Amino acid sequence: MPDSDVVLYDKLGAVGHLVLNRPKAINAFNIQMRDELYLSLSAANDDPEVRVILISGAGDRGFCAGADLSEFGTAPSQVVARRVRWERDLWGLFMSIRKPLVAAVHGFVIGSGVEITCLCDIRIASDDAVFRMPEAALSLVPAAGGTQTLSRNIGLGESMNMLLANSPMNAQRALSVGLVHRLVSKKSLLDEGFAVAEVLAALDPRSIASAKQTIQAGLDMPIDQGIGLERRETAKLISSR
Repeated sequence: MPDSDVVLYDKLGAVGHLVLNRPKAINAFNIQMRDELYLSLSAANDDPEVRVILISGAGDRGFCAGADLSEFGTAPSQVVARRVRWERDLWGLFMSIRKPLVAAVHGFVIGSGVEITCLCDIRIASDDAVFRMPEAALSLVPAAGGTQTLSRNIGLGESMNMLLANSPMNAQRALSVGLVHRLVSKKSLLDEGFAVAEVLAALDPRSIASAKQTIQAGLDMPIDQGIGLERRETAKLISSR
């Protein structure tokens, strides 16, 4: 793919691999990256041969250094900026995908990098990863779901510490609070990411999609309604075989 692409997309068997590709800027999240990530993620989601989506970052320094602040205020108007934002609702797309999403993150995982990580189902980190949410310290508010997804993954107290106090979280702490599910060495990060993705790809995609949808929908339901949803999904799976 051309060097100008800031998101690389490759398909290896049943795994669609997306790579954030601005290594000189520690993969800082800019408008071009949002657009290319939306297109690549849509392509992987729509491809029936792709059963699992793996997301990683290029370069040695980190997965993503957060939003590219140099682009703030460059939109021609707030109206245009909001229209483009909703026409390409990247974060809504993440939430709508029923295929497993695997994040393999390393080094600096900041702001948008944490938010992308939280939107993935299985999260693997190298032992040098450092997580931070600096928006409040910059007089901003997380704008890609961070105020919602972080607390759902690591709890209220840890989220407040990261979001309000801008406290960094190292890889070992991230593992202990559930922000990531496993730690590996930096050199084995991608191998582990693909190994996990291939295990998931070997499972029944209908069962995986149903389980993912039921888990997510059940978060907003009383437990009795959630169990009812689970029974209905189970019945649909059985009747489709």
